[in-house]
Amino acid sequence: MQIALSIVMTVLALASPATPEKTREQMKASLETHKGDFDYLLGDWEFTAVSQQWGKFRGRWSAVRISDGVILDEYRILGDPGETIYATRTLRAYNAPQDQWELVSTDTGTGLQKLGTAHREGSEMRIEQKFGYGTSNPSTWRIHYYNIGADHFSWAADRSTDNGKTWTKDFQTIEAHRIGAAPTAVWALTKPEK
Repeated sequence: MQIALSIVMTVLALASPATPEKTREQMKASLETHKGDFDYLLGDWEFTAVSQQWGKFRGRWSAVRISDGVILDEYRILGDPGETIYATRTLRAYNAPQDQWELVSTDTGTGLQKLGTAHREGSEMRIEQKFGYGTSNPSTWRIHYYNIGADHFSWAADRSTDNGKTWTKDFQTIEAHRIGAAPTAVWALTKPEK
């Protein structure tokens, strides 16, 4: 058993390209370059969305910087006034050695899930994120933030349910409009609806 494990570990090590180590100065420069990549998301937003699975819906999205460039956001789908149908929170942190953003989300009662990575491409952000981890219906989403302005942004996600072999284009789209400046404290993410 131990020999088989050693062989598997060796094969995996050889198959995975090594990431060259970066100097402290290179990592600091990378962080400095990318620390504001998600600044457009800071604040309070109202959105409308269309999903090929769930139809049309609306919601609120709030984001705040909590420390060292880390972003915490809360995305809520709303029903009748004051009713939250669904909510998820996402932590976004920049990984300078890997030169990418890393994301992890949580839903009530399901622990940490929805792992993903993000990169800025020009004026757009691109995310690849796994949904439904540990369920019978896992999927991979390629999310694209674009048309980013001071008071609006657009969001589109393609979805694959077969490990990226095929994709459903624009599985879900969002149009978001700013309704408030960046909150100054994390508690602002969960303030009640008015």
